[in-house]
Amino acid sequence: MEKTVYFDNNATTRLADEVRDAMAPFFCEYYGNPSSMHFFGGQIAKSLSHAREEVALFLNCSPEEIIFTSCATESDNTAIRGAAEYYGKTSKIITTAVEHPAVLQPCRRLKALGHETVELPVDAVGQIDLERLRDELQGTKNAIVSIMWANNETGTVFPIEKIAQICKEYGAIFHTDAVQVAGKIPVDLSKTAVDMLSMSGHKFHAPKGIGILYVRKGTKFKPFMLGGHQEAGRRAGTENVPYIIALAKACELARLGMKRENASVAAMRDRLEAGILAQCPNVRVNGDIANRLPNTLNVSFEYIEGEAIAYRLSDLGICVSTGSACASGSLDPSHVIRAMGVPFIAVHGSVRFSLSRYNTMDEVDYALEQIPPVIKRLRELSPFGPDTDPTTFQ
Repeated sequence: MEKTVYFDNNATTRLADEVRDAMAPFFCEYYGNPSSMHFFGGQIAKSLSHAREEVALFLNCSPEEIIFTSCATESDNTAIRGAAEYYGKTSKIITTAVEHPAVLQPCRRLKALGHETVELPVDAVGQIDLERLRDELQGTKNAIVSIMWANNETGTVFPIEKIAQICKEYGAIFHTDAVQVAGKIPVDLSKTAVDMLSMSGHKFHAPKGIGILYVRKGTKFKPFMLGGHQEAGRRAGTENVPYIIALAKACELARLGMKRENASVAAMRDRLEAGILAQCPNVRVNGDIANRLPNTLNVSFEYIEGEAIAYRLSDLGICVSTGSACASGSLDPSHVIRAMGVPFIAVHGSVRFSLSRYNTMDEVDYALEQIPPVIKRLRELSPFGPDTDPTTFQ
């Protein structure tokens, strides 16, 4: 492939050069076990401690509230299932219909095991009704609420501060999957009532295989990984030191450069959106336009399949997604887009463009040269169109 334009950064991101350089010495030069008693392990333990402090600075919390995990999926499972195990079947689990599978599947497993579980619906822009959340919490003992900070497909940002405050009012434990906001919008845990938060390094230029779970002091849960004393007894297993160092460096880069990078990324996203809307008829933008991530654009091209669009663009060196990377391989329409009530003529044609600081305006312009003819050709091949009997789609 002569040209690669990577617009799938909500799935994973390129490893930053600075991150690679920071982690490299911990593979061969500083390879000791941080739990060892000798000086060689002790110096690794100090590096681990400094990394924890950097992550805590990034989130504005105490270093003791940070648990290093393998990924956000592990963190989500630990938070939800750990809290449910602590409270037993007296707990009520509340989430939303548009969560990532890493949250939906644990909640549904707990429902199958006898826990009361509710999936809150969303409106046409992907937001929940906060009064409906209050109604579900009313009179509930030991509620566990898990609501994502921002949606991975549409970029819709939820009012987490308000949601956390509501949960606090009713004595509920509140967990948020913050995978998509890390490095994109500021997260200040000193100013919210969030009890637990999940984050994954590979979404903001750290490697795959490292994540964190923030647990506010005093929050009740039972560890998910058992076997050793690591992470203050909250997550067993020898720490993945090189990747923890990498995560800390990615946090530092994001903390120092977020405002500047967001401005340039949002400008590219907006140019891409305006160009698509101007050149392609029968297109709708999905999500909350007023409250979304600066890097994410989700559009539905009516009367054609998103998979076909993605394949055609891939042949041209343009990488996009039709939904969550963890759901790839399925031909079913996105559960997020369906939950928002997107019309059937558009639900199958949803495509996500997600950018990063490594993208350029030239790449946006190249995409805008290629996308309109791809859409035009696919619509010519499609048996459906604006004049099709609407009952065909029912």
